[in-house]
Amino acid sequence: MNEFYLYLRLGLEHILDFGGYDHILFVVALTAVYLVKDWTKVLILVTAFTVGHSITLALATFNIIKVDQDLIELLIPLTIIITAFSNLFKKTTGNRRNVQSNYLFALFFGLIHGLGFSQYLRSLLGKDTSIVKQLFAFNLGLEVGQIIIVALFLLLSFITVTVLGVKQKNWNLIVSSIVIGIALGLIIK
Repeated sequence: MNEFYLYLRLGLEHILDFGGYDHILFVVALTAVYLVKDWTKVLILVTAFTVGHSITLALATFNIIKVDQDLIELLIPLTIIITAFSNLFKKTTGNRRNVQSNYLFALFFGLIHGLGFSQYLRSLLGKDTSIVKQLFAFNLGLEVGQIIIVALFLLLSFITVTVLGVKQKNWNLIVSSIVIGIALGLIIK
């Protein structure tokens, strides 16, 4: 059980690490158009991201797929920019088509993000051939970390939109624009 906890903690730290804030930016970009009342949609959304992340993380860890890390390091901020930019044109969170496209964004972009961490995880696992439990624990930690980020962000959204009276459209514009700016910085560096 100690090893399970170790990988659970690694997944949690991976998502909550401010040094690797690209993951946090992506989760914020995914959830920028939602409010507290949409918490079930958001939970499904981040789970879709985790599923995508888990698939490529497993495939890359098992050496089934190999992708140039420099390409992945470029694609990750691009996924953040595309997601945040698409938020600027969404009219409402209640639109079924918007929600479904967000799930596809999350799943597809999760595939790319999973490749970004696979090399590090592979080095941690070494030559261990039975890594299913470790991958499950890591991805469970990742999911818990994302839920923490979402809960904090939805709380901030609640305070900003409901308590302070900022229009949801303006809040989305501000958050998405900040995320785009930071993600552009990731590409430039």
